[in-house]
Amino acid sequence: MSDEKSAPGRKTAGMNVDSALVRELAELLGETGLTEIEVEDGDRKIRVSRAGGVASFAAPAPAMPAPAAPAQHAAPAPADAGASAPSAANGDAVKSPMVGTVYMAPEPGASDFIKVGQQVNAGDTLLIVEAMKVMNAIPAPRSGTVSAILVGNADPVEFDQPLVVIE
Repeated sequence: MSDEKSAPGRKTAGMNVDSALVRELAELLGETGLTEIEVEDGDRKIRVSRAGGVASFAAPAPAMPAPAAPAQHAAPAPADAGASAPSAANGDAVKSPMVGTVYMAPEPGASDFIKVGQQVNAGDTLLIVEAMKVMNAIPAPRSGTVSAILVGNADPVEFDQPLVVIE
């Protein structure tokens, strides 16, 4: 964190940086999949962001996907073919890359990104997960048909929670 000397015009004398807090925020970026975190405490403001990644900022209609697309997971042991409950055995469950709140549409009153039975292409936005006021578009990892939507609008989600099943 020795960027103080390389930032021209910045007053560095007397600046007291809590390096433990900066490290903690950097670890939180990795754990949650966020691209940027900013913390304010009085006059002090600390912003930590991923270098070289695709930046995503809070915006009415997010245009950039989350930096890491969810990986396809191996299906569990086959369930009976007549099971009515959707499961990863019938397709790939797209899981949340972070803790946050799900939004099914780009803005209030707009149509949902997806519906059950809809064809999607790899990279299409399935839904948004808001984390720390940053809107993160969750892309389809591959093309297929949406067979189940496992969350509702404004639902809180946990890291690695199944969101959508694509067959």
